[in-house]
Amino acid sequence: MADSYPTIAQCAVITTALKVLLFPAYKSTDFEVHRNWLAVTYSLPIQNWYYERTSEWTLDYPPFFAYFEWLLSQLARYVDPAILEINNLNYDHWKVVYFQRASVIGSEMMLVYALHRFVQSSPSTSKSAANAVAISILLSPALLIIDHIHFQYNGFLYGILVLSLVLARKQSTVLLSGLSFAVLLCFKHIYLYLAPAYVFYLLRVYCLSQKSILRIRFGNCLKLATGLGLTLGAAFGPFLYLGQIDQVLNRLFPFSRGLCHAYWAPNVWAMYSFLDKVLLFGETLNEPIQSV
Repeated sequence: MADSYPTIAQCAVITTALKVLLFPAYKSTDFEVHRNWLAVTYSLPIQNWYYERTSEWTLDYPPFFAYFEWLLSQLARYVDPAILEINNLNYDHWKVVYFQRASVIGSEMMLVYALHRFVQSSPSTSKSAANAVAISILLSPALLIIDHIHFQYNGFLYGILVLSLVLARKQSTVLLSGLSFAVLLCFKHIYLYLAPAYVFYLLRVYCLSQKSILRIRFGNCLKLATGLGLTLGAAFGPFLYLGQIDQVLNRLFPFSRGLCHAYWAPNVWAMYSFLDKVLLFGETLNEPIQSV
C-alpha cells in the first residue's frame, strides 16, 4: 500500500525544482535580516556579534543560529564578497539572492531526512499514513511561502524538531531526543513553548523508573544533565566567558523594547501588542509635563 505513494526523496526533488523557479520571487525584510547576519558574523569578532547595531535588524537569535550564519558566510565570500559588508544595507544583487535562496533549500534537507526517519520508524501497519503525513508536511504551501518566498529557515529548524520527536519513540534514543530539542532551542528560542512537554516526558520516561515514579534513575539523570550542559555550553559558553550573557539575553528577550518589533503577528501576539500600546499610552499620559 505504501508503494502507491511517492517517496520522500521523489517529492524532495520535485519541490526543489519548484523552489529554484521561485528564486526571483518576492522577498521580505527577512531577506535583509539574514544578509546582515551573514555580514555581522563574518566581519566582526564574536564579542561584537550581539552588540552590532549598524542595521536595524540586529542579531536576535540564539548562538547556534549565529554559528550557522557564520558557516554560511564562509561560502558566501566565494559567491560575492559584497554580501558580507556590514554597511552594504539592503544589498540584493542576484548573486546574493540566489545564494540565500539556495542556502534555505540546502538546509531544508534536514527536514527531508527527519521525515524519512519518521516514515521508517513508523509501524508497518501505519506506514502509508505516516508517508502521507510526511509528504503533506514537505509539500506544505505555508512552508513554501514562508521559507522560499517570504524568506526564512523554518524547514531546517522544523526538521530538527521532527527528528527529536522521532528519537523520542524509542527508549534507546530518548536521551538523544532531549538533546536534539536542546540544540533546537539554541537555534531558535521560539520553541520554548514546547519545553514543558519535553521536561515532563524526559522525567517520566528517562529519569524515573518505569515501574515506580518514586524510584529515580540517577545514572540517566546524570547523562541528561551532562548532555544538556555540554549543549548549552557549546552555544552560550563563549559569551559566558566574555561576560556577555546579559547582552545576549537582552537581544533574545527584548522586554525593554517590547517583544514585538513589527505588528504583523496574529492571535495572542496581536492581543499582547494591543495591550502593550494601551499601557504605553497610559504611561505617557501620566508623565509630568516638563517646562522647557
